Amino acid sequence: MGVKKKREMQVAALTVRHQDLETLRSFADVEGKNLASLLLHCVQLKDGVSQIRYVKQIVPLLEKADTNGVCDPAIQSCLDILAGIYYSLSLKNPLKKVLASSLNGLPEFFQTEAIHSFTSHLKEELNTTDLYSYRKVVDNISSCMENFNLGKASVNNLLKNVLHFLWKSLIEILEENRQFAGNHIVQTQLMNDLLVGIRVSMTVVQKVQDFQENLWKASSSPIWQSMCGLLGIFTKFLSDDDLLQTIQSTSGLAVILFIKTMFQPSENIPELISSLLLRSVDCARVPEWLMSSCRSLCCADIPASALLFLCQGTLAMLDWQNGSMGPRGEALLLDTVHVLFTLSSQIKEATLEMFLSRILALWTNSAIHILESSSPSLKDSLNGNSSIVGRLLEYIYTHWEHSLDALRHQTKIIFRNLLQIHWLTMEGTDLVTDPFFLELTKTLLRLEWHIKGKYTCLGCLVECIGIEHILAIDNTIPSQILEVMGDQSLVPYASDLLETMFKNHKNHLKSQTADGTWIDQWHETWVSPLLYILCEGNLDQKSYVIDYYLPKLLNYSPESLRYMVKILQTSIDAKTERSSPSLGSCSSRGALGALMACLRAARAHGHLQSATDTWENLVSSARIKQGLIHQHCQVRIDTLGLLCESSRSTEIVSAEEMQWIQFFITYNLNTQSPGVRQQICSLLKKLFCRIQESSQVLYKLEQCKSKHEPENELTKEQPSVSLQQYKNFMSSICNSLFEALFPGSSYSTRFSALTILGSIAEVFPALEGRVQVVYQLSHDIDAGRFQTLIECFTSTFEEVKTLAFDLLMKLSVTAIKFQGAEKLQGLFQAALELSTSTKPYDCVTASYLLNFLVWQDAVPSSLSTYLTQSAARSDGDKPAAVVERNTLMGLY
Repeated sequence: MGVKKKREMQVAALTVRHQDLETLRSFADVEGKNLASLLLHCVQLKDGVSQIRYVKQIVPLLEKADTNGVCDPAIQSCLDILAGIYYSLSLKNPLKKVLASSLNGLPEFFQTEAIHSFTSHLKEELNTTDLYSYRKVVDNISSCMENFNLGKASVNNLLKNVLHFLWKSLIEILEENRQFAGNHIVQTQLMNDLLVGIRVSMTVVQKVQDFQENLWKASSSPIWQSMCGLLGIFTKFLSDDDLLQTIQSTSGLAVILFIKTMFQPSENIPELISSLLLRSVDCARVPEWLMSSCRSLCCADIPASALLFLCQGTLAMLDWQNGSMGPRGEALLLDTVHVLFTLSSQIKEATLEMFLSRILALWTNSAIHILESSSPSLKDSLNGNSSIVGRLLEYIYTHWEHSLDALRHQTKIIFRNLLQIHWLTMEGTDLVTDPFFLELTKTLLRLEWHIKGKYTCLGCLVECIGIEHILAIDNTIPSQILEVMGDQSLVPYASDLLETMFKNHKNHLKSQTADGTWIDQWHETWVSPLLYILCEGNLDQKSYVIDYYLPKLLNYSPESLRYMVKILQTSIDAKTERSSPSLGSCSSRGALGALMACLRAARAHGHLQSATDTWENLVSSARIKQGLIHQHCQVRIDTLGLLCESSRSTEIVSAEEMQWIQFFITYNLNTQSPGVRQQICSLLKKLFCRIQESSQVLYKLEQCKSKHEPENELTKEQPSVSLQQYKNFMSSICNSLFEALFPGSSYSTRFSALTILGSIAEVFPALEGRVQVVYQLSHDIDAGRFQTLIECFTSTFEEVKTLAFDLLMKLSVTAIKFQGAEKLQGLFQAALELSTSTKPYDCVTASYLLNFLVWQDAVPSSLSTYLTQSAARSDGDKPAAVVERNTLMGLY
């Protein structure tokens, strides 16, 4: 796998006006140690990354200046230039944040002058009249409010100007957007500018300290007039279906925020918003400013989408914590959910349905917050038997199979919060005996298991009330869930639910029992059904359970592996004499197949500490061999996988494993299934990679031991002994593979042997230099084996020819040494004769022979003379030979 090249950070360099550059030059000192010199050096750099280092030195340099530096015109000019630099940088330029972060540490005695400079430059920015420069100004306002003390102070000083600019810019951008109707590229940019303007307006209202006071609330105040203007434009956005829904949604948040900020007395805000949502506003009692800004919300019909986004603003912008809004807030909460239920039956558009689900989830969060300190009447309205909870459950059941994944996720959140809402309304009732939880559990369990939403809701229910009382209702639930795992679409849901259940059950049993007897009950509940499926389930069930459920169970409870092995071993031993299906057959894996699958998964996920411990304490050699020659191909594959796969790529292959691999190869090269052959070759390649990587560790260990005196003879010999075992094993494997390539061997045998030999040549390449390789296939190639590979070209199967040719190419350095001039001439002559054959596969054989000879640079050097002599000896009635001669002469 290639190493991903680290991408260099690109930062646009900051620049200053020519006038500012001249100012810096005039104030720079000869030694280059004052602030002007630092800034001059910084702006002359062309690399933004390098400039960052100089920006970070500004404040440390100013900290060294004494308080007299406040009156220094050089420092005043530099602070003014820094303000100009800050506002000139784009929002995404890292230099902007670095500069803000640095200036946050500005010494106190420079603060006043710095605020004056930043305020002056911001005022210039706000006087911009170019509509397409508005976005840059809005971005600057936004950056000033984001963790930047000087920026916040500047916005606070110019609050009147800032709000007026935001109001003016939104109006002009909206009008520009209408003029470009149909031009989607321009409209997209303009709408994005609108969205940013709304968000920045909200940020200013939320963060500027002046809004905590009431001085600005006089109707003659410019700030108040701008606030009314902004509220009016947000109201217009809210009902404008020509705008993006994100703009409408954000406008709904802004409307509620501005009403919350402007309306007095604040205790009447919940009542006012309730009347807006219920469309029951008494226009005679509404303040004139509100009527002027939000007339369409108060006195006219509004689209369902606008009402939906007002609900979102209500839930997001008001303070629901600790019951701060009192009984009126509780009434508003109930009114909001009733409006949402009404909208649920009206809204059909997918995107609005998505918004609705999120807002309902937001409502449940608000309900949880307010219930923690609510009145008894609200608890009665929100307990499990209430109509509101019933409507929420109905919404969940209707939408938990929705085509939108995000909407299904929201139903899960709503259901989980609904359970917590009911729990908060309970007073002294036991969770297990609570009628609502009992009835809800029974309702879910009665549903069919093919309903995906059932799994999600059961998982939430388990997290809320625990698994024990669910098992008390039906203790066959684990078996039922495992039964449906033959359906691929249900597998992720089923495995996640099982994981939630068995984790919860284990924690409960551990808390209830002081000793370790609880583990038997846990195994009986969760492991036994798994073993039954592995032994008796259909193919799909077994495959999905092994891939999804078994790893989760072993990861959570590695000690359960011994229980699995014990049960399966007992099952095999008890029924061996009766030739029971537990042993498996060509159509069934049986208990032996289940055993090998469990062990393979455990080793692949790192739950077997060492191979030696596994073979000595978990499974016998006879059992491994039984799996390696089992009638069912998957049992053989799982057993081979157990030996070849490991969570550690450098784990040393034990002597027992090498013996069993040799045993496996003896009996499994002639496998007829292409898929099985492919898996065998892939697993053996993993084993060879383990041998190669672990051998490097052994070489290093051996070098370390040679430098230091070993403690005993055993540690001294161990690396070298293992390396010698590796060499012997690989040579033995190659002997078996070449023996399998005898003349007349089947296609499957040749395919397997050649593929495995190719993997060996690839994993153990002939490397030059000082790199140590434990084995090289080329060292075991003699003239006879070379001839065997050449004879594979005569196979009638194209794949065999290709595999043999590729292998010879990997052995190119050593292959030619076995061929004298006469043999090369014989190969060349054979290739020419085969090329004139009328049998297609002979021509293919000739092409492979010629390709090999050309690749080896083994074509006779005097080719022209050779062909002339050959033509003279040949019969004149053989035009094919002439054609071949002319063709070859043309190539050279």
